[in-house]
Amino acid sequence: MTVLEAIDARHSVRAYQDKPIDQETRQQLDSFVKECNQESGLNIFVQYDDPDGFDSRLAHYGHFRNVKNYIVLSGKKVDDFDYLCGYFGEKIVLFAQQLGLNTCWAALTFNKKKVRELIPAGETLCMVISLGYGETQGAARKSKTAQEVTDGNPDQPWFINGIDAALKAPTAVNQQKFRFSLKDDSPFVRVKGLGTYTKVDLGIVACHFEAASGKKVQH
Repeated sequence: MTVLEAIDARHSVRAYQDKPIDQETRQQLDSFVKECNQESGLNIFVQYDDPDGFDSRLAHYGHFRNVKNYIVLSGKKVDDFDYLCGYFGEKIVLFAQQLGLNTCWAALTFNKKKVRELIPAGETLCMVISLGYGETQGAARKSKTAQEVTDGNPDQPWFINGIDAALKAPTAVNQQKFRFSLKDDSPFVRVKGLGTYTKVDLGIVACHFEAASGKKVQH
């Protein structure tokens, strides 16, 4: 499965099979996470075989079930922290999809007290991502149109491909509060309107755009 195929196949999954992640898959995922940390300066890690991370009323309210593995997005609170967590978190999500795993971003619906105990002193918790073999592959959700998230009407094929991929990216409560534009032949993304976790969302959609367009996104 290519990254673009992973973008098409990946949907939010909240219910998981009672099946441990095999060791070879863990090794591949941990190696990729290590590369992301080296590039970003973040401290992202995968917590395996730990049902306590999603053992909370909020998790049950959010319909999470049988979550025993999750990705923790954390690190020093530097400039662009939220954007970096979104960007590299989604790179890991897409890689996990390529490995046959399913995921779901979670901002509130997990056991924050438990997860914060895993974070080293002086570091900040951004979000977590549930991980495992889904009971289903999830389903596509309603999306805005390309015109609703684009300034002007760029007609370059690479830009159109990037927007198409960005519209498939997960965003908080599916708000899609982002806007792309083209400046001096370089793609630029910004927050459009008010919403929650919008800077994390920018990183997520930029990850998708870059994968499909081959162009680095400015923000």
